[in-house]
Amino acid sequence: MKKTILAAALLGGTMIAGAAAAQDFDNRWYVTGTAGYNFQDNDRNTEDTPFGAIGLGKQITPSVAVDVELNYQNPATTRNSDLYWHQYGISVDARKFFMNDKNWRPYVVGGLGYQYHSEEVAALDNNGPTHRKGGNLAAKAGIGLESRASDRVRVRTELAYRVDMDDEGVSPNFDGSADDKDSFGDLLASIGVVVPLGALPAAPVPEAPVVAAPSCSDLDDDGDGVNNCNDKCPGSAAGQAIGADGCPVPVSIDLRGVNFDFDKDTLRPDAIEILNQAVEVLKRNPTMRAEVAGHTDLCGSDSYNQPLSERRARVVYDYLTANGIDAARLSGPTGYGESRPLENTPQTLPACKSETNRRTELNVQN
Repeated sequence: MKKTILAAALLGGTMIAGAAAAQDFDNRWYVTGTAGYNFQDNDRNTEDTPFGAIGLGKQITPSVAVDVELNYQNPATTRNSDLYWHQYGISVDARKFFMNDKNWRPYVVGGLGYQYHSEEVAALDNNGPTHRKGGNLAAKAGIGLESRASDRVRVRTELAYRVDMDDEGVSPNFDGSADDKDSFGDLLASIGVVVPLGALPAAPVPEAPVVAAPSCSDLDDDGDGVNNCNDKCPGSAAGQAIGADGCPVPVSIDLRGVNFDFDKDTLRPDAIEILNQAVEVLKRNPTMRAEVAGHTDLCGSDSYNQPLSERRARVVYDYLTANGIDAARLSGPTGYGESRPLENTPQTLPACKSETNRRTELNVQN
């Protein structure tokens, strides 16, 4: 009997120790109702019989539940059908579930309890039956399957073996003397319902995602169209003409550097870089209008220089419109020939070759 008690205790302890770490699960208290059939140990000289049980339990981890259960059975004796025999008890059962995320969950069960018995024993002196009453420890182990019928009801089917440590059993010789057995084993086949109490636990509220603070490249505090990283003049006044660095620019566009080789009307690489800056200024100031004007140096005749200046103005005009500047914002292109030099040079070679005079200008017309 000591070995039986030790084995049952180890089974229950192993199941609880092996429980999964706590996480979100249905941890409501529940009540159980069970009906089944008790296949009695033949050495008891009792008939197999139905049994019933009620209990109270709780899922303590996602994979382990603990129930306290009361059971009752009333088998007939094979010795004398007129003699009564009944048994009832209490047990604490632990169930270890598998496949926790499924609607069908197999499990193993182990438990310890106390069984009380009361029976009539025929007396040898014909003075009527005597009574034998008592209680003893019991241990249970088995397997089962739990199905989720709904959020309100679960169903368990179970097959278990219960060892009843009754060492005062009646001898099969019907003489009322005790036999040498120290326990009886019953097979229990049952089906039961599990009914949770109360409302379902509220679903955990997901944590709000951590939103990274915007960087300076995403911010434009003064609304001038230049992000804070590149804005060297934060707080620029609304309505001002703003350059690529976020600072106000004069209401004029300086194209000095958009010069041409002698007797040429093609843009040089250094001129294209300056024109790209002019395009950015015009885009940031959509109300700005400008005249495209071309000029030459003092070399050559006026009749030659006039169409050359117009061609130079046309090259710049076409570049601006090709890069997104609306032609309606530009007047010209206008050629001024050699009539507006910035340097007064002689009109003879080589002194007349002035790169400063060979230029194109944007004259703001707001």
